[in-house]
Amino acid sequence: MPENSLAALVRAAAQRLADAGVPDPLVDAELLAGHVLGRRRGEVQAAIVRGDSVGEDDAAALDLLVARRSGREPLQHITGTAPFRHLELAVGPGVFVPRPETETVVQYAIDALLNAPEPAPIGVDLGTGSGAIALAMATEVPHARIFAAELSPDAHAWATRNTAGVENLTLVLSDLGEAFPELDGTASVVISNPPYVPDAAIPRDPEVRLFDPALALYGGEDGLDIVRVLSTRALRLLRSGGLLVIEHGELQGASIRELLTEDGWRAAATHRDLTLRDRTTTALRP
Repeated sequence: MPENSLAALVRAAAQRLADAGVPDPLVDAELLAGHVLGRRRGEVQAAIVRGDSVGEDDAAALDLLVARRSGREPLQHITGTAPFRHLELAVGPGVFVPRPETETVVQYAIDALLNAPEPAPIGVDLGTGSGAIALAMATEVPHARIFAAELSPDAHAWATRNTAGVENLTLVLSDLGEAFPELDGTASVVISNPPYVPDAAIPRDPEVRLFDPALALYGGEDGLDIVRVLSTRALRLLRSGGLLVIEHGELQGASIRELLTEDGWRAAATHRDLTLRDRTTTALRP
């Protein structure tokens, strides 16, 4: 087998990534090879089966990318993209990389918008990061009007890039507690994936600990500082019967339900994600 056969290169890359503790080494090796070659993962797998070879330049480029991933730089920072539902988002340093579990969180907001009685229901995403949640709502419910706010200038720059040209989406750089006063009492849905990691709970994964922005991770001593802000802000933004959707850690559901109920919300309920972990709490504005 030639030294630069794609099969041998991907196999060696996967072994290096495995040795570095990367969770899905073969998947990442195939995706990195695809990034170098301009092919989808399935096309890389087909090329391996065919016995394709790659040139020296591509082999050297793959080697550099594998070295970066072995240092636990997020795969999405290396490729510059992150998948989210039907979207491909541009991501990199300074913005939180969207997670697969958030794809199920946004479904609650999308369903609420689809079932809203208004001809052009309003959805608000507070702390939009890359713009993932807001873009999903805007593109999957095209008759809705979506408003997204982000506090971090770095993350706002990525969101600006991702939401460019989406006519039913408005993005602002704003503190979450002060965003969109002109919408008070009109929104059908307010959704957020806030920073919810307690300050003392340092994430285990190097990709998160070393590369995700702290502003997107840490939520105060109990992790709920921003949730408290969301509760009071969303009460003003939503119309009566409007839905609040909050993503959170698997142990925070009870605390968030209690917090929301004390603030006057109705029907606070916590929902599990696909791994059966508590992930989302919803509540209705009286």
